[in-house]
Amino acid sequence: MVAVGAATVALVLAGIAGQQLAWGHTATDRSAASAPATVLLDGARLASNKQRVGTDPTLRADLAKLVSSADADLTSGPWSVLDKKQTPPSGDKHDYLSQAPYWWASKPPTASNPHGCPYVQKDGQRNPEADQISDHAERGSAFDAIPRLALAWYYTGDVRYAQRAELDVRAWFLDQATRMNPNLTYAQVIPCSTAVRGTGIIDFSEVFEPVVDAFALLDSGAPGWSAADQQGIRTWLGRLLDWLRTSQQGKQEAQAANNHGSWYDVQAAAITLYLGGTADAAAVVKGAEASRIAKQVKADGSQPLELARTRSWHYSNFNAQALCRLAEIGRHVGVNLWSYTASGGGSLPKAVDYTIAAAEHGKSSWPHQEIGTFDQTIALPQLHAAADEAGDAKAKAAIGHVPAPSGGDLWALLPAC
Repeated sequence: MVAVGAATVALVLAGIAGQQLAWGHTATDRSAASAPATVLLDGARLASNKQRVGTDPTLRADLAKLVSSADADLTSGPWSVLDKKQTPPSGDKHDYLSQAPYWWASKPPTASNPHGCPYVQKDGQRNPEADQISDHAERGSAFDAIPRLALAWYYTGDVRYAQRAELDVRAWFLDQATRMNPNLTYAQVIPCSTAVRGTGIIDFSEVFEPVVDAFALLDSGAPGWSAADQQGIRTWLGRLLDWLRTSQQGKQEAQAANNHGSWYDVQAAAITLYLGGTADAAAVVKGAEASRIAKQVKADGSQPLELARTRSWHYSNFNAQALCRLAEIGRHVGVNLWSYTASGGGSLPKAVDYTIAAAEHGKSSWPHQEIGTFDQTIALPQLHAAADEAGDAKAKAAIGHVPAPSGGDLWALLPAC
């Protein structure tokens, strides 16, 4: 690990404290030179944070935590879909491949049935066979590291973070020898089955949009990030968006009624906005009022499709996060998803508020099935967003009573759900 640590952070912050960055634009103004054109994070707020981080104790502490994590990223990776041992049905290892995690062999393997076919679904029970294909885990590592590194560069100006982020981006997305093809055709395949399934698109879900923000941060002037890199990413994302819109898998996922449909919308809107399709991104977010919130959230804030799952706490928060991210994107395109209330009484703030009791007090306050680890911290980003962006007093009051994740509560520095 390259040692940066507190001393370097202090030097960087001292320099930042002496800077006078000029900005005064609203959060939705994506033209400001000092504000990166992020799709989730508020670029103008990032620029403000960058100006104040040298003197604001909370921001200083948050940045130290971010830099500590980014230091480890300097010596990790890069990652590639070429690392996997298996070859997808296409015969091209550049295609992303993963196995449906909740599907299990129904019969003992035999010479005539070596895989124990057919596979059956056991909701919420992860089959360790899925971990034998490395793409899913390496996707997670790469997609976590790239945003941290880009943000560490943006806030500190340390070129090493930018250079490492660029290396990781090129390995996964751009370099001909190692890049992923822009599709998820073979995501979450089921052994013994050749059925076309769109559910694997969820593999990108919450980890992908911060990577798009990382591209925007690098675009804002990262040393070594070339015009060819920028165009390469735009081409890659454009092809993925085309695949999402036109493939059988994409069309299936777009019609999914639960969190799968919500996360499809998030991916499509984030990519569209990054590529400059402001009106199209706004249409996706606006459409989520009737197609997602009105159908998914009841007047009391419960989400029946997620409560039906064996991991109802996880999935209730997972879908609330997707809706929250649509609201973050909506902030950039003039659609206030937080203010929408369906005719049946459901709304995004109510979906967030429904989690408060269990977020504060744990599993005993969640009257639904949850067979997994009960992680109270997963509600925290949505509570912050509801408090900040919707003026939700209940959410604001709850924040101090919810445990912070292991890496700390970095909302002040990175305000996005």
